[in-house]
Amino acid sequence: MTAPSSTEPPQPARPAQPPQSAQPPQPAEAAVPAPRRRGFGLAAATALVMGNIIGGGIFALPAAVAPYGTVSLLAFAVLSVAAVLLAVLFGQLARRSPVTGGLYVYPRDAFGPFAGFLSAWSYWTMCWVSIAALAVAVVGYADVLVPLHGNRLLEGLAALLALWLPAAANFAGTRVVGVVQIVSTVLKFVPLLLIATVGLFFVRADNFGPFNATGDSVPGAVAASAALLLYSFLGVESAAVSAGEVADPERTVGRASVLGTLGSALVYLLGTVAVFGLVPHDRLAGSGAPFADAVDAITGGHRGGTVIALVAVVSVTGCLNGWILMAAQTSYAVARDGLFPAPFAKKGRGGVPGFGVWACAVLGTVLIALNYTAGPDATFRVLVLITTFTGCVPYLLSAAAQLYWLARGSRARVRPAGLARDLTVAALSFAFSFWLIAGAGYAAVYQGVLFLFAGIPVYVWLRGRQEPAGTAG
Repeated sequence: MTAPSSTEPPQPARPAQPPQSAQPPQPAEAAVPAPRRRGFGLAAATALVMGNIIGGGIFALPAAVAPYGTVSLLAFAVLSVAAVLLAVLFGQLARRSPVTGGLYVYPRDAFGPFAGFLSAWSYWTMCWVSIAALAVAVVGYADVLVPLHGNRLLEGLAALLALWLPAAANFAGTRVVGVVQIVSTVLKFVPLLLIATVGLFFVRADNFGPFNATGDSVPGAVAASAALLLYSFLGVESAAVSAGEVADPERTVGRASVLGTLGSALVYLLGTVAVFGLVPHDRLAGSGAPFADAVDAITGGHRGGTVIALVAVVSVTGCLNGWILMAAQTSYAVARDGLFPAPFAKKGRGGVPGFGVWACAVLGTVLIALNYTAGPDATFRVLVLITTFTGCVPYLLSAAAQLYWLARGSRARVRPAGLARDLTVAALSFAFSFWLIAGAGYAAVYQGVLFLFAGIPVYVWLRGRQEPAGTAG
């Protein structure tokens, strides 16, 4: 997954009075200024979705799911179906609220500002936890270029360097961020397309290893590996989040979301199958740079793997560059609505919310430091599972919002072509999100819940300051 373009989202105006708890908030259109000229057509919006889904995490995920066996390929197929369902869901919701900020807007409109805040807080948490995970993912490929010899201190410093260099670039402004994004986006497709096409001709069946290497039931292994693999599909919501910048969003968002998700799933599946078939299972399970090892298997040497490792480092660093900006802009947009602390709503000279960048970099540093004693592989797995929880919470709330509008019979607001179809899509999207959270495991859910609940005092304080005097009770 990568970050969307650095276009600043429309800034919703703060309402004169907070909405009453007995009534659902008005549609998001009433809370935003007049829309800008929308320039994303179907092709651009599809590219946005596909570019945001295919990011740095895929470079480490084949090794992360290898311990489960080739059952993880089945999980990838199941997850692809779930991602397409979510894409359809976001397209349906965008018909009702075709404005920027989808995963924050949908729960807020259906259930009130607290639900909107929880969704935004969880999504923002997912962003900066993803930043920490991507920084850790760099370590395995950096080790190919400059051997770190398993030194935990050096590996930790390499992860922190990968985190703070892009953070520093963000302070240079959105222009620098945009240039880095273009270069890294082009580079990241090189190893993926190479492995997904040429690599298939070098696959050996005996490299795949056992189907289920966990000893658990197949459904349990599929759920556990899918919880890790969800990290590679984060970004399916990109067109919905940027709906305010899309031409004819009522039609375009849904189509772009589905087409972009299908294209990404195809590249992912072919690339992952090739890596599994190129690198022996035992070696893949302990690999820190699976795509570099796959290229070595094709070329029969180390030069090709070194080149891919260099490309992967640049690509993942560029991905970090964009996700830091995305996290900062997400908190900026919510702060402009009065639901995040005021410092997040301030921008520097380069047009970047500086406080948001600092917050993400510091929080990412703390998270890496707290989990890094187990080494880069285990740390990456833990952080990815946390993002599964924090990413699925907004998905759950968005699916629940769709079910709410359908249950109310608000067909004119949702404009479903068929009630049964839309109920099926919303219910399955909710069920898939719930299933992925369960598959993340107790530790990830525990940490994710702590992150989520940590936002409640923030909301209570900010809402308390917004409430007019004498309205309590």
